[in-house]
Amino acid sequence: MEYAIGLSEEGVRALSAARNEPEWMLEFRLEAWRIFEAMPWPKPTDEAWRRTRLTGFKLEDYQLNNAAPTEGDRTGVSKLLGQELDEMESAASLIFQDGGLLYRDSSEDLAGKGVIFTDLQSAVTEHGELLRRYFMTQAVKPDHNKFTALHAAMWDTGAFVYVPRNTKVDLPLQIILNQATEGAAGYHHTLVVTEEGAEVTVVDDLLGGKDGMQSAVVELCQGENSILRYMNLQDFDHSTWNFLTGRAAMQRNADLRWIQVSWGSKVTKAFLDIDLLGEGGHAELLGIYFPTGRQHIDHQTLQLHRAPRCFSDLLFNGALKDKARNVYMGIIKVFPGAQQTDAFQRNGNLILDGTARADSIPGLEIEADDVRCTHAATAAQVEDEYVFYLMARGLSRPQAERMIVQGFFQAVLDRVPVESVVEKLERVIERKIGG
Repeated sequence: MEYAIGLSEEGVRALSAARNEPEWMLEFRLEAWRIFEAMPWPKPTDEAWRRTRLTGFKLEDYQLNNAAPTEGDRTGVSKLLGQELDEMESAASLIFQDGGLLYRDSSEDLAGKGVIFTDLQSAVTEHGELLRRYFMTQAVKPDHNKFTALHAAMWDTGAFVYVPRNTKVDLPLQIILNQATEGAAGYHHTLVVTEEGAEVTVVDDLLGGKDGMQSAVVELCQGENSILRYMNLQDFDHSTWNFLTGRAAMQRNADLRWIQVSWGSKVTKAFLDIDLLGEGGHAELLGIYFPTGRQHIDHQTLQLHRAPRCFSDLLFNGALKDKARNVYMGIIKVFPGAQQTDAFQRNGNLILDGTARADSIPGLEIEADDVRCTHAATAAQVEDEYVFYLMARGLSRPQAERMIVQGFFQAVLDRVPVESVVEKLERVIERKIGG
């Protein structure tokens, strides 16, 4: 198969050399490239890809994005990004554009607490030993799928968050990626590590990407008794191919709330896994999506219960309009010995047009006998009587539908524990529905 210029072993070497990376990162990239070349492309007969085809996607069409911006000031960045930078109070921000870091700031003395919040490229040289321990070794490994292997070889932008033992970061840490160059390929990486007893909130905001593609990886590595709130807000241009693989590796008594928001892209294929490795873990995976036009959004989730007395709860609510399509496929898997597991999974779809389509396929794989596991899926059109009730009180039909959709999403928002994140989400939903 032909690839874009730079998508080769020589290109991997050139990329690493241009960034002055240490030998271990070069070897990591090269091994990932070999894995990528050896793995077959997804086929329509593969269960994970039966409902999401790669028709029209050609990797050679997307050029590597080596445009590294010069770091700017806050005024210039605010003009470029608009409300995304300023609509949420944060402890610190990292702003990426195309292939490099554009801006960073901090309102808290994170370094004084031992917290690391930096771009991944700086972390390779400044925190190499720590990064080498966690980077694509514990949560998402290069051979996870074809796109993670490609990502591991070609990653460009990314954030590294490390919160030491018994340390709390009060305000969220904000990461924004603006993929500004048309027709470019991006490989964004987020790595969050929370040591025992740590607590932090991290928000990823992904924008732009006209006629481009993004192959991103999210790794959440939680130590014992740590608390992590993570939000991934994807609002790429509707011409973008978006591939995401995310996994949380959770140790004993870890607590996670993961909010996944899928607004943009032409096609999104997202693999989202919760891996409960230690006893007493508590995980909630919450999602909202609203595809319109001909958007195709596909979430595939795994709730992996490997240890006893763990809890997981998944709630994905989405609205669909025009000829949009949503695919949800999820599995709760309980391993032998994971007794007293409590797991739930629910996917709800609100169909706003008769031409929209939602496929929901929840599933259970139970290998223990003392568990409580349930799943549910719904797909329904907006009831005419609800619309009539609101119109009878002076609202137009579009206003009535917007209010119903907003109420449908509220079930997810009510479970987001960070007020500033909720406020940001409410503004984002208002913009999307209003559009």
